[in-house]
Amino acid sequence: MSAVLAPLQPMPALVSRPGAIASYLMLSETGHADWTPDPQRATTFASMREAARMALRLPASVRAYGLPRQAEVALN
Repeated sequence: MSAVLAPLQPMPALVSRPGAIASYLMLSETGHADWTPDPQRATTFASMREAARMALRLPASVRAYGLPRQAEVALN
């Protein structure tokens, strides 16, 4: 039995942090991190892997995670 697997395509993703109002990571051109409640203004990462890596690089006091961009933008 053989299965044909389609190559995995990178999924654009955001970095988000939980809270009463969700906020999304927005990086400036200089690399300064800021948070916005608007997922349209958030920085889009090329893949879930890149978003998760960025979330892990944030200070430990900031709990953040990567999530697919299309899912979050569709909700808002």
